[in-house]
Parts: sequence; structure tokens; C-alpha cells
Amino acid sequence: MRMSEAVELYTEHLARVRRLSPATVRAYRADLADLAAFADDPAVADLDVEDLREWLWSATQRGISRASLARRTASLRGFFGWLSAERMREDDPTLRLVTPKRGRTLPTVAAAAELDTVLEAQRVGADGTGDPVALRDAALLELLYGAALRVSEACGLDLGSLDRAAATVRVLGKGGKERVVPYGAPAARAVDAWLVRGRPALLTDPGITALFLGARGGRLGVRTAYEVVRRTLGPVIGADAVGPHALRHSAATHLLDGGADLRAVQEMLGHASLGTTQIYTHVSTERLTAAYRLAHPRA
Repeated sequence: MRMSEAVELYTEHLARVRRLSPATVRAYRADLADLAAFADDPAVADLDVEDLREWLWSATQRGISRASLARRTASLRGFFGWLSAERMREDDPTLRLVTPKRGRTLPTVAAAAELDTVLEAQRVGADGTGDPVALRDAALLELLYGAALRVSEACGLDLGSLDRAAATVRVLGKGGKERVVPYGAPAARAVDAWLVRGRPALLTDPGITALFLGARGGRLGVRTAYEVVRRTLGPVIGADAVGPHALRHSAATHLLDGGADLRAVQEMLGHASLGTTQIYTHVSTERLTAAYRLAHPRA
């Protein structure tokens, strides 16, 4: 079932069964309809906590009030609780959702120079030890940043997703939408090292096609991948500020800082709406303003 259909059923439930006031029902319907439009009206089973976080982040960027943000979060919790009760979903992603803190209206990104240093050190260290898990982590981090992937997208990649000759990766994004994204030389080196020296050491079943493997030989889980990101980027931007999109946010911001066209970045990220991508222009402007104030003699 598409989200827009489920929203109508849910708001009817709020009005007829729970007998909420018409104003409350309208507010909840408006919140959930906005999420459906933001996510391009996906199937309810396809929505995950990353979608919800991006939606709330987008709202804070537009200057939504604290009270409205709290109501949006309540709308999400009620809706997904109802979906679970009606057996339209087996899980409730809002259980892992935290309302964005006051004042954090923009994604936190790592400085390009610091990030380059951290990722290069990770790759060189992995190459030196030959540890398969270290080689996997280095390849995962480089590809997340180099192709601006969601963590879930990286974990869903198969061997056939890569075109190593063209240095591109075919990604299955939200709503089953496919896109082909380029990645750079550092990611290519790290992925090649993982495929040649790391993956064969962890592979337990030749029939497994997943690009990234867990320690036991199965497909790498999203939680494990996120922990790799948090552990690596924590010293750079602070462990509390490292979200599941830390490398994706950084990649998008650095692309725009380097002069990339906004629509090209939209295509790379797989955003349905250009408005979703525009948040990164504000991040870049904020960084530029901070640099100007620090360096310009007449700032």
C-alpha cells in the first residue's frame, strides 16, 4: 500500500475510532501528507528511519517551530504504531527516531581536508595489515563518501552493482529507483583491495553475491556499517554529531563547495525533489561565512 492511501485510512481511524478533534486530525493528515510528498509517496513498507530523519531535518532547515516539530514526531509515532497494529508493517522505525535537538538545523559535515586524512589513513592501515575486516571498512567508507551513498544502499550492493572499468556503481534507492553513480580513484583502490584480498577471506558461501560481507560471511548489516562510520568519524566531528548520513552529507557539501551543479548533486544523491538537495547549499554558505569571518581583515 502506498503511503498516501495509508494516511487516509489512518486519519479516518483517528476521527471515527479515536474521536480526535477535527483540528488535530487535519494537523496529523497534513504532517503525514507532507512526508508522503517528501519521500515521493513510497510503499509504507519501504519507509525507514533514514527517511524520517531526512524529513525532520528538512523541516528544521525551513525554520519550523519547536512545537510543530514535536507534533510531527508525534504524528510519525502514532502512524507507525497504527501500521504495526494493523500488520501493515512488522517493525516500527520511530522506535529509533530522536527528535532533532534545538539549534541543530543543518547537517554536521566533516572538513574536506580532515576527512581525506582520516580515510587515507584507514585505507593505508588496512592495506598494511591485510586484515579483511579493515579492508572492508576502508572500502565501505570510501564508497559511502565517494559515491554519496546511504548506508542502507551500500549494504544492499551486490558484486554486479559495480562497474570497475567505468568506476561507477548501480544503486537501488528509495522506491526502487535505480541510479548509476561515479566514484573516485581512492574508492576504486579501496574496493579493489577489498575484493582481491578481503572479501575472499570472509566469504563462507560462494553463492552470496553481496559486495560487503559481515564477519560471519553474510551480507553486512546496516547497524554494523553505521558503527564503522561512527567509530571513524567520531574523532573528526564528534561522536554525538555523527549520524547515519555523516559521509553522505559531507560528500554533498564538498561537491557543492567545489562548484558542482545542484541538479547534478540531486541526481547523484537520488533525491526526488531539488528542495531536499538545497539544504546542502545552506551548509556550504554557512561554512563560507565562517571562513570569511575568520580570515577577512574587514569581516
